[in-house]
Amino acid sequence: MNYAIVTGASRGLGASAAQEFISKGIPVITVSRNENSALKQAADNAVISYTHYSCDLSSAQQVQSVFANICEEVFQHAENVYVINNAGVIEPIEVAGELDTSLVQTNIQVNLTAPILISNIFLQKAKENSSRVIIANVTSGAGERPIQGWSIYCSTKAAVNMFTMTAGLELESNGDSSKVIAFSPGLMDTDMQVTIRSSSEEAFADIDTFRNYKESGSLRSPDTVAGALVKLVLSENLENGKIYKVNDLL
Repeated sequence: MNYAIVTGASRGLGASAAQEFISKGIPVITVSRNENSALKQAADNAVISYTHYSCDLSSAQQVQSVFANICEEVFQHAENVYVINNAGVIEPIEVAGELDTSLVQTNIQVNLTAPILISNIFLQKAKENSSRVIIANVTSGAGERPIQGWSIYCSTKAAVNMFTMTAGLELESNGDSSKVIAFSPGLMDTDMQVTIRSSSEEAFADIDTFRNYKESGSLRSPDTVAGALVKLVLSENLENGKIYKVNDLL
């Protein structure tokens, strides 16, 4: 039996990815602060197992507890477990020297610490249960270049990329069947884009560019991107540690 676990599934790419797994008949576990009731209804209609866990991913204690419980649930029956570390935050959007301490801490915890802890838990449990886990860490082009006002977001995504590449190297060196990859979804029409467009020019120099993305219709729908992501993780020729970009998949 296969399972899919998706973080940040209440909306955006996470909700679309969970819906895509349901449409393919794969039982889904969603993790976010709030539940997306439409996913539950979709799973009921398709007669697919669906569970939601509420979790504040900015709390390392909650992450450890919730995902330990999830592992207890899935590894009793699972052959393949697909984990989409999708949850992320863009704030603080501000230049260095003006950063809010609490927002910095939350960003690092949600964008970096949580996916590392989640990956560690699942890789350990998969090995103990002779199962296979496929982990996709959602990253960003911001992890490959500096963007004024995004120093923390750029930094956490760059760190996610390095963790992914290193974990993938380790799995290959150990002959492990599990995989860890990163997925860069490009520009999507999500609430994160709304937050970006609502920032100030003083904090974010490229704000007009991002406003033009919306006005010109350059933002892809989360459903389109989720289709590419789920197709990718279900494929049999994944390259461990690789950073896949949606533009190369569509």
